[in-house]
Amino acid sequence: MTADDLNAPLGQQLRKRRLSIPITTSQVMAGALTLFLGVFVVWAVVGNNPFGGEPIVVVPISLHPGPPAKTAEAQGPPKVVAVNPDAAAAPQAAPGQTAAPPPPAATKTITIIDGKTGERKEVELPATANDTAPDASPLDQKFLEMSAQGAIPKIAADGVRPADAFAQPAKALPGKPDAPRIAIIVSGLGVSASATADAIAKLPGAVTLGFMPYGSDVAALAGRARARGHEVLLQVPMEPFDYPDNDPGPQTLLTSLTPQQNIDRLYWLMSRFQGYVGIAGAMGGRFTASEPSFAPVLREAAKRGLIFVDDGANPRSLAGRIAGANSLPFAKADVTVDGVPTASEIDHALGRLEMAARERSIAVGMSSGLPVSIDHIAKWAKTLADHGIQLVPITAVALKPKQT
Repeated sequence: MTADDLNAPLGQQLRKRRLSIPITTSQVMAGALTLFLGVFVVWAVVGNNPFGGEPIVVVPISLHPGPPAKTAEAQGPPKVVAVNPDAAAAPQAAPGQTAAPPPPAATKTITIIDGKTGERKEVELPATANDTAPDASPLDQKFLEMSAQGAIPKIAADGVRPADAFAQPAKALPGKPDAPRIAIIVSGLGVSASATADAIAKLPGAVTLGFMPYGSDVAALAGRARARGHEVLLQVPMEPFDYPDNDPGPQTLLTSLTPQQNIDRLYWLMSRFQGYVGIAGAMGGRFTASEPSFAPVLREAAKRGLIFVDDGANPRSLAGRIAGANSLPFAKADVTVDGVPTASEIDHALGRLEMAARERSIAVGMSSGLPVSIDHIAKWAKTLADHGIQLVPITAVALKPKQT
């Protein structure tokens, strides 16, 4: 018995002292946060997620829907059958007639990258209605050749070149068959869908459009441009003098690579979209001045029935001499329209382009796809006929190869 028991009032029990633990609220919160972080770190290290950190897209795949499934009682014994969805959807031929082959299903190819190993895998999925541009013109398969990188241009079996097949007609000015000609190229398109759509909508069909090979929808956009009457060029990134500080992009043609390595890269670039009349260099100051590197590329362009356009930025470019030696149709820009991208300087450059056309009968201008450039070129093009000058696509002014 303790002293407290003797002093306690009769009939009442002593309250037992509570055990108190000196822990504050902030300590409890800190402990919970530490536990959460520890569990997260353990999960990140132990968990096996090959796509950790990579964006994941879930694409619904719907095959040709069939009739409602029967119940197990109505189906009877299970049967193993081979079903071809395309064949199932094809209409049955009438008696005595041969069934027409079903049209090929529209597909799109996506690239899946393993986030752990970096392995790339191409997967074909059915294309939806939004994947195909409604105004994209079809492409004749006889001008395509399959390579390890994809479909690339070729001269058809009947000798027709892609540059001739995809060329747009040059409309002569009424009563002025010998009017000076100007071809102008708006380049750098295909990366921004909105800027490209703006150029297609505002510029007349005689303006040639140059597409970079990197846009996700570049094939659809180039097809839309062709359907609207524009000639299309593929812009090939080439090594500039200050490479790699100034990097044109993936698969750039480099002087440090072998000719075959550059041709492999060229095939990859050529396969990004189709229907172009030729290729144009993107940057490329160092590359176009190196004959061992540049000559095999232009020989390949000639072999595939294309033209080559030099942007005129490099005075040391060997494009004209190499093109002439390989019977490659060739054009070189005389004026860079938006070297200084202001409204007044663009208007002055367009005036110089007109002067060059009057002096030499033909002239070529090169511009970027900046909104200010597109707007001023569109307004200027409407005045050319009144000035007695004909606006033509690039194939109309390219020097033709000598016939053999």
